[in-house]
Amino acid sequence: MNFLAHLALAAPDEGLLVGNFIADHVKGNRWQQFVPSVQAGILLHRAIDYFADTHPLVRQSAQRLRPRYRHYAGVLVDVFYDHFLAASWNRYMEVPLSVFSKEMYVLMNRHYELLPPTSRLFLRYAAKRDILAAYAQVEIIGYVLQGMARRIARPSGIETATEELQTQYHEFGEEFAQFWDEIVRFVAEKKQVIR
Repeated sequence: MNFLAHLALAAPDEGLLVGNFIADHVKGNRWQQFVPSVQAGILLHRAIDYFADTHPLVRQSAQRLRPRYRHYAGVLVDVFYDHFLAASWNRYMEVPLSVFSKEMYVLMNRHYELLPPTSRLFLRYAAKRDILAAYAQVEIIGYVLQGMARRIARPSGIETATEELQTQYHEFGEEFAQFWDEIVRFVAEKKQVIR
């Protein structure tokens, strides 16, 4: 899952939200340096990633991308699924996406000192362009993938992956919808354990 999905799943708990936002930038056991509520968010993020990475529906989505994008297929599915979440946001969430995204930027800025440098960079970039809400547009997904491709040392080709998103839009969308119901249940159970 990518940023939007992690935040949607962590809401409304502030510590879980901050932890989920920074988790990809907190390596190894460095999560132990944070306050307990943020630690719980980082660990929840890791549990969500494991659940997603091993889920048959996610693997099915990735399998269609693997011949062309090899080990980047999973990363692409994360971004594609954020697109489907944003595009069908009102189906899953009560707060409008435009409101939710702005609340997330405000929240993360309130905890700016806790954020690792790479999280701060992403926050500035995301807030300036309202990336969380913009994920609903396929064109923006293309820009996101172009940015990711520039940060990869070797040519990956992922900047062209919106072609697959568009040609197999229905298939990816169906897989996402089924998967989302399952991950929401999984996270609800996890939250009961960490509270």
